[in-house]
Amino acid sequence: MFNFFLDSLRRDLEERRRKIKKQLEEIAEKSSRNKNDYEARFPQYGRTDDENAEEVATFIDSLSLEKNLEDSLAAVELALSKMDKNQYGVCENCKRAINKKRLKILPTAQYCSQCKDKEHGF
Repeated sequence: MFNFFLDSLRRDLEERRRKIKKQLEEIAEKSSRNKNDYEARFPQYGRTDDENAEEVATFIDSLSLEKNLEDSLAAVELALSKMDKNQYGVCENCKRAINKKRLKILPTAQYCSQCKDKEHGF
């Protein structure tokens, strides 16, 4: 039963990885300096002041989105790596098993609910 659960989560994580990479490719190029990094493309709309302002605004949005997508991709890659090493679903803090319900909702969870709540002062 647990293997089926893990297989299901692995498929979900692999699909998330695929979607995140696709989104990144739409707004950024892979960095030539770091294989795990992307660099947002600067758009070229034209030469007028309005077009230049729109280029900058779009680029700023792309930078923010790129950072969020890279963070999400890193979390997915870490979860998949832990699965490969049979370390998945273990709290980074207390080393206890993370609740299945939490993992189903957040397959990239690194902390159990109790440790996460303590971190945020709940």
